[in-house]
Amino acid sequence: MRVGLLGYGKAGKAVASVLAADPRYQLRWVLRRQSQVNEHVEDQPLIPVRSMNGLNLSDWLDEHPVDAIVDFSQASSVDWYASEVMARQIMLVTAISNYTEESLEVLQSMGGKTKVLCSPNITLGINFLMLAAKLLRKIAPFADVEVVEQHFREKPEVSGTAKKIAQSLSLTDDRVTSLRVGGIVGHHEVIFGFPHQTVRLTHDSIRREAFGTGAAYALEALNVCPTGFYSFDDLLLKSIRAELLES
Repeated sequence: MRVGLLGYGKAGKAVASVLAADPRYQLRWVLRRQSQVNEHVEDQPLIPVRSMNGLNLSDWLDEHPVDAIVDFSQASSVDWYASEVMARQIMLVTAISNYTEESLEVLQSMGGKTKVLCSPNITLGINFLMLAAKLLRKIAPFADVEVVEQHFREKPEVSGTAKKIAQSLSLTDDRVTSLRVGGIVGHHEVIFGFPHQTVRLTHDSIRREAFGTGAAYALEALNVCPTGFYSFDDLLLKSIRAELLES
């Protein structure tokens, strides 16, 4: 599968390294907001990095066609590429966390023309944790539930992933505890307090390459889905159903 990547910050570079090394995919190019013309993906001299500023996307896609685009850039990028992605029916995997309602509506409308996955956090582990937590919440709505998130000291805001976990469990923001300690990349924990027992669901991000692993899974899973707009939950549930049927 031919893939293009939008965004080449810390997360984007990690995703690029994973996709470039995965034999299922051919990473054709990377676009980012600011770039030198002769830049290339680290250790991959045949994969160019170009600036999105002033770039005619239609001409670029004519010269560098792809089957899928992975977006790790910024929320406003969707307005730049939406029409071309729909017209060419390019599969889209987007991992932006701060979309406006208007941008989300654009993405949902794109699902009428092509396959779109929208997930603010695309790591496979954290999405499985969220799915498991929602299932346990339905099984035991009487349990006390708290969310704990830990990140590196310089991260000022409350984790967006923690907020999403809390929202998915119908918890208020005051049920989220944040800790900033040293160089922790990312730790999320959902604690269920039952009478006579405690259940803890935890996820630790060790390296940003976890985003790349999630993107690689999303591309493979989305590829066999019909045209539409999907969440990561949709893909996981599809995989789980298939596994249960085989079992």
